[in-house]
Amino acid sequence: MKTHKSLLRTLPALLLLASLAGCAGFRITGDPRSGIASEPAPPTQLITAQLIEAEKALRARRSSESVSHLIVRNPPPYAIGRGDILSIVVWDHPELAGQGVAASATAADAQSPSAPPAGFVVDHDGRVQFPFAGALTLAGLTEDEARALLTKRLARYITNPLVTLRVQSYRSKRVYIDGEVRLPGLQSINDIPMTLVEALNRAGGMLPSADQSRIVLERGDARYQVGLRGLVARGINPGSILLAPGDVVRVHSRDESKVFVSGEVVTPKALTMHDGRLSLNEALGESGGISPISGDARQIYVIRRAVDGTRVYQLDARRAGALAMAEAFELEPRDLIYVAASPLANWYRSVSMLFPGALTQVVNISRP
Repeated sequence: MKTHKSLLRTLPALLLLASLAGCAGFRITGDPRSGIASEPAPPTQLITAQLIEAEKALRARRSSESVSHLIVRNPPPYAIGRGDILSIVVWDHPELAGQGVAASATAADAQSPSAPPAGFVVDHDGRVQFPFAGALTLAGLTEDEARALLTKRLARYITNPLVTLRVQSYRSKRVYIDGEVRLPGLQSINDIPMTLVEALNRAGGMLPSADQSRIVLERGDARYQVGLRGLVARGINPGSILLAPGDVVRVHSRDESKVFVSGEVVTPKALTMHDGRLSLNEALGESGGISPISGDARQIYVIRRAVDGTRVYQLDARRAGALAMAEAFELEPRDLIYVAASPLANWYRSVSMLFPGALTQVVNISRP
């Protein structure tokens, strides 16, 4: 009985102390002993209809700028390169054929699957040695241009030469496909324009785990992020993105495009985006929603790591039209959604930390 009376006497002071502690917020500004102050918190932006429209316009502009350098409406014809093997036939002059690679190959080599096909190899200087014509620089020319040059040279020795020239083996230009595709590896560029869609199809297509919104194209020191569904939504044909020799295409996995929901929700978890799209409303819904016991619907935060620093967005779910704004607010990979606790939940936790078991004893005392 004495214990009960002492608890009742100290309860007002206990509640006052907890209230003051909750108002103060226990904000840490740094360790005074070390002389190091904490970094200032990033500014918080309220999620409004104007902010959503600005973010959507910025995202569309950023995506358009990233692929504008890659789109080619009318791809040029294939240009002969160093290492290509050419088939050259001069009609009615069979003695001029077979003077290239096959001339020095034995019968056993010809039957080997790794043996190079018969033809004329474009050397490291971009030239081809042909009877009567001598050394011809063909690298950088199309098949028609190379045929015209060879015909002009042979016309000095042969009356009205009829020449057939074509690329027999494409070995000079390649791209590399990596990531979530069925057949990753090198792809040779041939007379069919090597577009992004063509390269993905040659690689066997994308796996079910592929994120179609995160296809990264590396060209030299530049990196371009391509989202197939986003391009189609804006009326851009992905088949117009032309690859260049040496390009590296990486198809990322959906597991790399996650958002994290924590705080006062029913089920905190990491969520996988649906081909690059996940709204704030969907993320909260898949996490079971805001906890009805401890969550504060006025303090829903989205923390995003951007190039220029950390950005914090806040949604007040009690405002009119908040659900519509939450549905329109699109998340980005690695976003963190945090739902703050309500003032009552903070008060209860503060009292529980200061005086463990005190509230439980008070509740037991109050029971008849």
